[in-house]
Amino acid sequence: MHTTPAYSVRLLVKLYHEPGVLGRFATAVGEAGGNITKLRSLDVSGASVTREFVVDASDEQHVKDLIATIGDLDGVEIIEAADMTFHIHKGGKLEVVGRFALDDTDMLSMAYTPGVARVSAAIAEDESKAWQYTGRGNLVAVVSDGTAVLGLGDIGPLGALPVMEGKAMLFKEFANINSVPIVLDTTDTEEIIRTVAAIAPSFGGINLEDISAPRCFEIEDRLRDMLDIPVFHDDQHGTAIVTLAALQNACKLTGRALSDLRVVMVGAGAAGVAIAKILKNAGASHIVSVDRHGAIYAGRDHLDGGKVWLAAETNPRRVTGDLDAAIRDADVFIGVSAPGILSREQVESMSHKPIIFALSNPTPEIRPELISDIAGIIATGRSDYPNQINNVLAFPGVFRGALDAGAESVTENMKVAAAEAIAAAVGDELSATHIVPFALDRTVAKAVAKAVGDQARMDGVCRA
Repeated sequence: MHTTPAYSVRLLVKLYHEPGVLGRFATAVGEAGGNITKLRSLDVSGASVTREFVVDASDEQHVKDLIATIGDLDGVEIIEAADMTFHIHKGGKLEVVGRFALDDTDMLSMAYTPGVARVSAAIAEDESKAWQYTGRGNLVAVVSDGTAVLGLGDIGPLGALPVMEGKAMLFKEFANINSVPIVLDTTDTEEIIRTVAAIAPSFGGINLEDISAPRCFEIEDRLRDMLDIPVFHDDQHGTAIVTLAALQNACKLTGRALSDLRVVMVGAGAAGVAIAKILKNAGASHIVSVDRHGAIYAGRDHLDGGKVWLAAETNPRRVTGDLDAAIRDADVFIGVSAPGILSREQVESMSHKPIIFALSNPTPEIRPELISDIAGIIATGRSDYPNQINNVLAFPGVFRGALDAGAESVTENMKVAAAEAIAAAVGDELSATHIVPFALDRTVAKAVAKAVGDQARMDGVCRA
């Protein structure tokens, strides 16, 4: 049973002064598959001690089972049980604060009326001054319609709002970028494009998030053509950037060349198409993508959206058939599809010590413990396994670099530069269980920002 902080419970427990009661508590939690991660004493009385525990579980039912088990113990009384994840979301995760205090009427007169009119008039006369005298140059819109939320699917705009708030927190935490979560109550492609274009003057960049394929491709492409600020669909490009970084380090570790690898991908949605594009741009030449109808190749039926590009630009050997046929003797498996879609037998049919990136979240295409003896390197999208392919390694630095450079778009070269910076950040700590930096490594965004900004200037996409 694999526990995770995502299913942690805070327990306020009264333990009566009886021999062995704390030991019985800890033993019961362990035998029930829980993991105590925090413990502190809050109050001691003559008959009892009140302690606070945080216990990680594996899912919601496991949390309920743990509470029931603890509640049955002699000498133990549960005062309160609270889901930690829901607790930190209570009231939302964001707030807006001013950059300076309005502590007297002089400041009020400059920040607002009448002084603000002078700044507004200056910008109306020369709109480029908005980059200097408003927060636009450090403000990103995080936009979603809630149709493709990771692991949940189409849950609507309100269901997506906590995810967008979390994204905004990550922008601020890792790159000091202000951002606004915007969820749209429409799935109409034209209406989304019109709405984002209409609000764009407030922002220095647009981060599209959790919009289902194939609509996400058209929405991003058309907004990029319409706007003079970076438009970046993170589900596509953030995932692709970190995947390339991980694969570059896996190649370095195993002495392989990216151009020689036989790569099989399962999943031809937004992330799958973007990964194939960035891998090809970085030099991979043997990529076969597989969807529910089998290998994708030129002339196959059931092609739409990004699959048209995959059919034209990948699978030069025209591999056909299902995953069993496509994966045989392959060096790399990349999954951005569904839980449990890859079997141990299929991994055994691959080349010696294959590279397995099972990125479906929260449940991977195959659990690492099932293939740890036959795979050379394994990565997932989860934080509780080694080698987490986490977009937070990419998007804060990409936007920081683009904003600082005054970039009007994010080019393919800028994405590859971001991947190379992420790969380099591992440094001498490179190993089979450390092919990408840890998600909380604060140095990564700075390195990515520099690489992206430098590349933006070389690509000539920066405003004067």
